Amino acid sequence: MPCNIFAPMRWIFPVLMLFTLSACLYNDVFEKNTSFSARRWPAKEAKPFVFTITDTSCNYMVYATLRHTDAYPFSNIWLQVETVLPGTKQALNSNVELTLAQSDGKWLGRGMQDIREHQIPLTPQGAPVHFSKTGTYTMRLSHLMRQDPLPELMSIGIRLEKIKK
Repeated sequence: MPCNIFAPMRWIFPVLMLFTLSACLYNDVFEKNTSFSARRWPAKEAKPFVFTITDTSCNYMVYATLRHTDAYPFSNIWLQVETVLPGTKQALNSNVELTLAQSDGKWLGRGMQDIREHQIPLTPQGAPVHFSKTGTYTMRLSHLMRQDPLPELMSIGIRLEKIKK
């Protein structure tokens, strides 16, 4: 029986194509979540998220990711978003309201048992963001709610996705 030395190589091309296509479809740039001890978020505890932008030719979606229990007492949360640009100490500040429940009290987002998870754009009307400088950015999130500490919050995070052209 003749031995075909090229037989194992016939699988290399399809496998390489699979890896190449999956790399093109994958558009996550950054995601990090941080949890709260005892499910409480003190107002003075700003959560920092540090990420690097290397591609300024495209736009990005910036999301807040939030997990809470069904016992969270509000239908929304107000956040202060502080963004420090690369190479500066200057911070851009904005206040953002994230809606977590419908007017009838039904939670938005995904849920399993008594835990709710939300992924909500941090920009007005979910508009994409254009980062004009490459480098390291820092975003700090803190809450602006009247109750302090804010109860029944499990985690907060940031997610960046590159928008495909």
